[in-house]
Amino acid sequence: MITIFNRKELFITYSLEKQWQIRNLLSAHKIEYIISTMGNFWQTDSRGVGYTIPVRAQTEYKIYVKKKDYDKAVYILDENK
Repeated sequence: MITIFNRKELFITYSLEKQWQIRNLLSAHKIEYIISTMGNFWQTDSRGVGYTIPVRAQTEYKIYVKKKDYDKAVYILDENK
C-alpha cells in the first residue's frame, strides 16, 4: 500500500496519453503506483499585452511510486522513452 509517508513523486504530466503509457509500463513491471489528479487548470497565452487568453482546460496527473521502487521505475521510464 502506498501512503504519503512511503511514496515518491515519479512523474508529472498534463497528457492523458503519457499518463497511460507510464501506467502501462509500471504495471508490466509489477511496480505499484498511485495517481493524483488536479483538474481543469486553464492554460493561458499571455503576450505582455495586459490580458491573458484562455487556451484550454487541462488536468495535471502526478504519478507516485513507493520510495523503494523509485530507482527501478526511473530506469524503466528512461529505457522506454
